[in-house]
Amino acid sequence: MKKLAFLSVFLLTGCATPVPVTMKFPAVPAELKMACPELDKVPDDTAQLSEVMKVVVGNYGKYHECRLKASAWIEWYDKQKQISDEITKK
Repeated sequence: MKKLAFLSVFLLTGCATPVPVTMKFPAVPAELKMACPELDKVPDDTAQLSEVMKVVVGNYGKYHECRLKASAWIEWYDKQKQISDEITKK
């Protein structure tokens, strides 16, 4: 019975002492810091407006897709970093 009482007291005091957990927020991997791809150029010898429009529309899509991905990722990362900083300050 003494062993059980000792074990109970030992376990309860072990849980009562707070152990500070420090953790640094991870840095951004290089793969996620990549720039958007280069936009296509209209060839100099292009005479048809339809060919020019294909390039323009393709570039428009590339730009907006990359911008949305980048801004969404940056917003997510900044919010997670803010949460992490607030937790570690306490």
